[in-house]
Amino acid sequence: MSKHVLNVPNAPEYPFSPAIKAGDYIFVSGQGGFQDPETGETIKGIEAQTKQCLQNMKQVLEVAGSSLEDVVKVTVFLGNVADYAKMNDVYQTYFPKYQPARSTAVTGLVIPNMLIEMECIAYSP
Repeated sequence: MSKHVLNVPNAPEYPFSPAIKAGDYIFVSGQGGFQDPETGETIKGIEAQTKQCLQNMKQVLEVAGSSLEDVVKVTVFLGNVADYAKMNDVYQTYFPKYQPARSTAVTGLVIPNMLIEMECIAYSP
């Protein structure tokens, strides 16, 4: 099985890869939505952060030649269980036809102002 690190233009530098393509699968690292990638300004509110998480995931998948339609599994990390319904409302708009398998965990997030983080696995033969 081949393994390839995907480099995303203008992605922040962290001690991990934005995504790895291994065989027919793409493993996308956790995507936060707390910061506007163009302006660097803090994004406020769970709906706006959820949208940015999903836009970030979409961008990473496009670099890999894939799309959100190829996603088979999503893991959502929420900082507050009270945000679940609002997150879910936004999430559903990104997966209107094929809903991937999903897990959601309520947990502490490592970056101040971060309300949500998402990671995914896509199947892209």
